[in-house]
Amino acid sequence: VQLQASGGGLVQAGGSLRLSCAASGRTLSNYVMGWFRQAPGKEREFVAGISWSGGSTYLADSVKGRFTISRDNAKNTVYLQMNSLKPEDTAVYYCAVRAGKIFVSVATYDYWGQGTLVTVSS
Repeated sequence: VQLQASGGGLVQAGGSLRLSCAASGRTLSNYVMGWFRQAPGKEREFVAGISWSGGSTYLADSVKGRFTISRDNAKNTVYLQMNSLKPEDTAVYYCAVRAGKIFVSVATYDYWGQGTLVTVSS
């Protein structure tokens, strides 16, 4: 499975960005897709996850009410809509895939994209 993340960039605090992650290489039936981020000097952390059907989502407390995760299975793509961005959201954002249920642990995800940098200026 190959994952290609895109959509990062530089934005002012309070602004919005939408990240995309396109998957290819195999049919991702029953796969959870998730977003993680890693700020400089910090460990990679879970941001959001979505079930295969899209009916179940889970967001980290730090982004609830500001970020939304969605997916288009016809396009094998997951999106992360990020609103009301804060400087502390600055990080490299990674998409990842795992079979089964949504988990927040980095170690439980099987495939990873290359990351896209989001920089939020104050």
